[in-house]
Amino acid sequence: MSFRPTSGPAICPNHHSLMVQRPEACLFTAGLVVALLISQLFSTAASGKENTIFQQFTQHINRQIHKDKQAFAQASSCVSWFYHKAKTPPPAAQGISWRATPASQPEVDCPRLYPGGMDEARDDFSKTQSMLSVSLTFYEFALVADRNDDKSYSPAELQDLFRALSLSYDDREQIQKQAASLTERFDNWYRSRNMDAVIQGMNDLYGRGYRVTPSDRVELDRVMG
Repeated sequence: MSFRPTSGPAICPNHHSLMVQRPEACLFTAGLVVALLISQLFSTAASGKENTIFQQFTQHINRQIHKDKQAFAQASSCVSWFYHKAKTPPPAAQGISWRATPASQPEVDCPRLYPGGMDEARDDFSKTQSMLSVSLTFYEFALVADRNDDKSYSPAELQDLFRALSLSYDDREQIQKQAASLTERFDNWYRSRNMDAVIQGMNDLYGRGYRVTPSDRVELDRVMG
């Protein structure tokens, strides 16, 4: 007695069709995966670029702030020392205060740093206060330009920042060139103590809806502390 599967003829065509379609389905799925990976790669690269520019720009300014704070602290300490020596109350800093470090020795350092005495120390006090004001205000400028406080500049934010700094913007430029343009602008305005230009640039950002956020204030307090 022989047995022939009666369902054989019906199954084979369907099975053959499934075997033909499966490679096509796999190829389609693989194509989607590749497309998603490429999209994510470009998105990550763009985000990394904007994050790199923000970090380089703010860190460059931050380093200058640190130097300015030290210079201002020294000048402030010596002015106080000279005034104390002359039994005259020292002048108050306008909007900025900074205490000398415990390791400072005014009686040794001040005559050496300011052989011209009170007048020389007072002139340096005014200069260092002005320089610190510029670097701090520029740092605030850089923070405000990060509109959503994600520690990176989106293409729109970067374009607005360049415009506010009177710089030409080309999104095709390399990261290092864009970051260099920002740091060079800071250096130029800082050396010339061009506070008016910094304020004008800040007003430009404000005119576009940018504002100092609570996160910005926390960071500014940290840097000034």
